[in-house]
Amino acid sequence: MKSKVVFLLILLQACLLLPTLALAEEDATRPEIIEMCKKAEELILTNREAGIAEIAKADGQFVWKNTYVFMMDFDGNMLAHPAIPQLMEKGPLLDLIDKNKDNPKKIIVEFIDIAKTNGSGWMWYMWPKPNSREPVDKFTYIHRVGFTDMFVGAGIYK
Repeated sequence: MKSKVVFLLILLQACLLLPTLALAEEDATRPEIIEMCKKAEELILTNREAGIAEIAKADGQFVWKNTYVFMMDFDGNMLAHPAIPQLMEKGPLLDLIDKNKDNPKKIIVEFIDIAKTNGSGWMWYMWPKPNSREPVDKFTYIHRVGFTDMFVGAGIYK
């Protein structure tokens, strides 16, 4: 329980420190998100370490408009996250639950299921925008990296 509270506090703090993502003039589109995830996959398959490093950069090529690409493995570990680097030190995030009061989802478990089962796909859940506490619709695209046990993702708020 204590680790969940600490995680949520870190997440909240990071969201409050990300005004550039929240104040972006233009929203990323679904086709852009798919394209960027595939571009990240290509880099990872070419050079895993360089791909992870680039995805983890707050000012890297995988941070654009109001979104970014992140990278995880099938154990639920965050391998790269440009907006909240502390997540890379947390270990498995399998217990992370969205903010839907009526039908809460284990977000990371569902991300992994999409990557393993379909290779790629979209997931809807409720999550607060940066600088907000009010949950809103969020759509995240998940894309498995080749035939590895890793996947990348990027999301947009409705």
